[in-house]
Amino acid sequence: MAESKENKKTVSLVLGSGGARGWAHIGVIRWLEENNYEIRSVTGCSIGALVGGVYAAGKLDEFEEWVCSIRKVDIVTLLDLSWERSGLVKGDKIIKSLVDLVGNQMIEDLPITYTAVASDIVRQREIWLQSGRLFDAIRASISLPLFFTPFNYHGVDLIDGGVLNPVPIAPAFSDKTDMILAVSLSGEPEGMNKIEKIESHSDDEKLEAESQKTSEVTEVATTFYEKLSGFFSKFREHGDSEPVRHWSVYEIADLAFDSMQSTIARQKLAAYPPDKVIEIANDACGSLEFDRATEMIELGYQFAEKTMKKQESS
Repeated sequence: MAESKENKKTVSLVLGSGGARGWAHIGVIRWLEENNYEIRSVTGCSIGALVGGVYAAGKLDEFEEWVCSIRKVDIVTLLDLSWERSGLVKGDKIIKSLVDLVGNQMIEDLPITYTAVASDIVRQREIWLQSGRLFDAIRASISLPLFFTPFNYHGVDLIDGGVLNPVPIAPAFSDKTDMILAVSLSGEPEGMNKIEKIESHSDDEKLEAESQKTSEVTEVATTFYEKLSGFFSKFREHGDSEPVRHWSVYEIADLAFDSMQSTIARQKLAAYPPDKVIEIANDACGSLEFDRATEMIELGYQFAEKTMKKQESS
């Protein structure tokens, strides 16, 4: 028999930033749902704001099905290049797809408390978005520098909340819940190949079927990384005869941003310690490998199982 709502442990859930690793947030939520926890509020940053917002809107099932179906070619079709100096992608197509899936909801109408955290690029401060259109808040919070153009919100240019606070715990301090649980995507690297992956036989069959598709489809499914590499190739140095790796502008920016987030996340967790923290290894997958949702969701579930059981027994 399922536990009654009154007996569940209430949680203020904080979901951190970290690109495609954020699909692990879905796995964490699934574990909490299955293990006698009730999520009363969600605070999210970047990908955490997206997953948390969809969960708060009651559409996580539909969203999980959608992200698990994403292939590299699908990611490319969701890009609407801006060709502006402020960012590579406008993000309108992605947001429209999400609104079609989840609905054009208002934050104040959500059944649980929700906060998306973004960064004011001019005043260099955190902005907590707790009212208005849900996907305006999400679009502002996911505005990764160089990649997405900044989002103008009521006259203020906002960028990715992870620039200033990759694990935004403070908005949850006023919640009257049993605990604040933070999920950081900036944990110590462990090597993804060392993580046990649980895959069903049907999943293997799907992967095998994918590999047998026609060459025409394969040509269309040019990876997102190849697209970016081609775009940024004009910035590379030429005429260097030494056998050294040529980093693209995107690769440097991505690694630098990831390193910055990891450092800030450790500082924030030390300064504002939550009751419990789940740390996903920062090398679990690349920031833009959004086609690895099934893998990351399972990883999040495993990390939640391992971390929460360990902390409960201590």
